[in-house]
Amino acid sequence: MEKADIGLIGLAVMGENLALNMESKGYTVAVFNRSLDKVTRFVEGRAKGRNIIGTYSIEELAAALKSPRKIMLMVKAGKPVDDFIDLLLPYLDKGDVIIDGGNSHYQDTIRRTRYVEEWGLLYIGTGVSGGEEGALKGPSIMPGGSPAAWPHVKPIFQAIAAKVSDGTPCCDWVGDNGAGHFVKMVHNGIEYGDMQLICEAYHLMKDYLGMSADEMHEVFKEWNEGELNSYLIEITRDILAYKDTDGTPLVEKILDTAGQKGTGKWTSIASLEEGIPLTLIGEAVYARFLSAMKDERVAASRAISGPKPDFTGDRRQFINHIKDALYASKIVSYAQGFTLLRAAAKTYGWDLKYGDIALMWRGGCIIRSVFLEEIKKAFDRNNDLANLLLDPFFKEKMEKAQAGWRRVVSAAVLNGIPVPAFTSALTYFDGYRTERLPANLLQAQRDYFGAHTYERVDKPRGEFFHTNWTGEGGTTASTVYTG
Repeated sequence: MEKADIGLIGLAVMGENLALNMESKGYTVAVFNRSLDKVTRFVEGRAKGRNIIGTYSIEELAAALKSPRKIMLMVKAGKPVDDFIDLLLPYLDKGDVIIDGGNSHYQDTIRRTRYVEEWGLLYIGTGVSGGEEGALKGPSIMPGGSPAAWPHVKPIFQAIAAKVSDGTPCCDWVGDNGAGHFVKMVHNGIEYGDMQLICEAYHLMKDYLGMSADEMHEVFKEWNEGELNSYLIEITRDILAYKDTDGTPLVEKILDTAGQKGTGKWTSIASLEEGIPLTLIGEAVYARFLSAMKDERVAASRAISGPKPDFTGDRRQFINHIKDALYASKIVSYAQGFTLLRAAAKTYGWDLKYGDIALMWRGGCIIRSVFLEEIKKAFDRNNDLANLLLDPFFKEKMEKAQAGWRRVVSAAVLNGIPVPAFTSALTYFDGYRTERLPANLLQAQRDYFGAHTYERVDKPRGEFFHTNWTGEGGTTASTVYTG
């Protein structure tokens, strides 16, 4: 029997579709699932007549593969990944490659890369974005781990990945150990932000402007034909047009409690660890938490009063202001995300290519948009760009959008409509462009109660001072300036 080019463990939706995608590009795939009936159902169902080999044990899977073996795990993140690695190790040889294609935490991938390499094997932790359709037709793939593993999987990964207009695959090597999963985590965090921004635009149109789902559908349809063109705008357009069996908009019958799988939260935690103000994505995560407090919100809506939305003016003009707010806030979200990538690259010694990352996100993934082409160009102009807000293209866009953006945030606040992502993005923008923030007072407070010291504007950076503010505290200062 001919041996397979790659093995795949985990036949849930993503695993099945990736296997079919690989096979459609000319590769023979051996598959295994812990629930063996899934193997039979797949090879006798969707995979029937294809070059897909069903295997019923780890030993059989390993024996079915060409050397060096390449085995991709599409299983739940966490303990299942570690369990399968330990099950695989006795049946693999030096130079074989284990690939984790799930949403694993990057710190786990750093640990697993080290562990697998100690056995003489190679490890890849790769982000795979695009959902069910992307897995089948072409996802965005973000691999990192053991650099020596990349040549073994590159032909397969780049064959199955989405392609941009010139045929470039949305897949390239990201960096060592956990770099691939870190980039995927930030991608997911930006996805949280994009979704929250769109929801805030919808909320304003619905509750402030009093628009129907069909009217909002037309707005999102128009937006998707311009600079906001993206997968998430496109599906929002379609969702707003979708009718339930009684002819009314289905979206209005869906309970307003959002779920989350943790990657947005991980991104926010990573930003805290790196000291990077990832405010918009953090607010997007908190907005989901608040939405889940449905019963409390229902009770609070009856107990706490606030302004009733009351729109007067030119509705079409305000819709354009919402568009400005959405576009400008989106720029801030990506600016923050790439700033986090830069900080992590420094912490972990990753040589990240930011323009290439934008290109990987350009097709196949959930945040794919024409917008990413401009980010690619920005980093092509300057790969050392400290913040996207400083790039000439984005600087001009922010200058044009900020008047409408400010009107939207002001109107939302005055009318009691929560827009945490729009607001936090504007606050970050204003904070970033402010030469002197009130942290001088904050540092004085810290020195007052904790002798944490401060620097002075009339002295060189790096010189620290302490004041005996009360006359009773003495001159001993803390050695922790940033604590």
